[in-house]
Amino acid sequence: MRFAMLSLLLLVATASFSQSNKEKQIEALERQRFEAMTTRNVGFLETVLADGLSYTHSNGLVENKKTHLENIQSGNLQYRTMQPEEMQVRIYHRSAVVTGVVNVAGVLNGKEFSIKLRYTDVYIKEKGRWLLAAWQSLKL
Repeated sequence: MRFAMLSLLLLVATASFSQSNKEKQIEALERQRFEAMTTRNVGFLETVLADGLSYTHSNGLVENKKTHLENIQSGNLQYRTMQPEEMQVRIYHRSAVVTGVVNVAGVLNGKEFSIKLRYTDVYIKEKGRWLLAAWQSLKL
């Protein structure tokens, strides 16, 4: 009986640890993506954004992967800082939902902005890699 109970506890602890590692992996990827957006690292963003990306900004602008990358690369949209305040990651098999609050400052079409956003994004796992498939934010 004692062995069975110990085995069950070990199995639960291993499953929790594994889930926690996946959540940490997505959180780290999200932070890397924020950093890449502030440094205009389009090469990194190209590898982490899904081809079918739907990126909905807090002003209602919707971009696909191509237009999102073009706006960052061209300088039309310059992120100076993206500082997360909150971030929660939930894993659902081969997808992950991230919700949080992020402080964003930058320049859009020559005009400076500084806003606090609540966001939801969805990552999908394809060919062993996590890719951002959707982002939606609203101004707080």
